[in-house]
Amino acid sequence: MKKIFLSLLIVVICQMSTPGQFKYTFSQFGKETVAFLKQPTKWEATDYVIPAVTIFLTYEIMLNYDEPIRTAVLKDRRYYNSVPIELGRIWGELYMPVVLFSGLAAHSLITNDMTTRKVAYEIGQASLYAGAITYILKMAIGRARPYKNEGRTSFHPFTTLFNTDDQSLPGGHSTAAFVLSTVISRNVEPTWLKAVAYIPAVLTFVSRVYQDKHWTSDDFLGAVLGYFIATWVVDQHENNKSFVEVSSAFPLSIRIPL
Repeated sequence: MKKIFLSLLIVVICQMSTPGQFKYTFSQFGKETVAFLKQPTKWEATDYVIPAVTIFLTYEIMLNYDEPIRTAVLKDRRYYNSVPIELGRIWGELYMPVVLFSGLAAHSLITNDMTTRKVAYEIGQASLYAGAITYILKMAIGRARPYKNEGRTSFHPFTTLFNTDDQSLPGGHSTAAFVLSTVISRNVEPTWLKAVAYIPAVLTFVSRVYQDKHWTSDDFLGAVLGYFIATWVVDQHENNKSFVEVSSAFPLSIRIPL
C-alpha cells in the first residue's frame, strides 16, 4: 500500500511542479486516469489476446518451470550479493521512482526542459497505475513466496495488508523496474539506447528469482504489467513526444520534434 501512496505523491508533486502553460496538469491526469480505468470496456475481441496469452504463459511457467528454476538457482548462492544482482534489486526498489522523478523534475524546473518534465510525469503516472494494479492482484491472489517452502501452488487469497510473505504474484519489483525502463526507453534515441534501458529491468527480474523472493512466473507477470502500463501512459503523450538523443556530433543532446 505504501508503494501506491508514494506513487500518488510523485504524481502530485509532479503536477505541482508543472507550470500552467505546460500540458501535464491535474485535469489531464484525471482524464487519462478515467480513460485508463475504462480501457477494458472498450476492448474488442482481438484486444483480449494479449491478456489471454499472458495468463496462459504465466500458468505454463508456474506449472513447468518455477520449481526447476528455483532448484537450479538455489544450488549456487555465490552471486547473491554480487553487483549485477544488487543493481537489479535496487532498480526495482520503492525509492527508484522517487530518485528518478526528483532528478528529472529538478532538471526540468532549473532548465525549463520539457523532455525531462514529460519523463518525470510519465514515471509518476505509470508507477501509480502499476502500483495499484499490482497491489490488488497480490492481495487477491495471495501466492506464497518461494522462501516459505510451501511449493508453487500455495495460495492464501485476500491475505492481510502486512503479510507480504503471501504477496508473491505478480512481482512488484519487476513491475516497477519495467515501468521505469519502458518510460525511459520510449523517450530516448537511438535504438541501441532504447535496448540498453531495459538492462536494469532484466537484472531486476533475475535478481528477484535468484534471491528467492519470487517465482519466475511472478516476475514474468510483473514485467508484462509494467511494460504495457508504461506503454499505455507514454502513448497518451505521443503527439508531444521528445527524446534525449545521443549523436555523433554531441555526446548528449535534446531533440524536441515539432
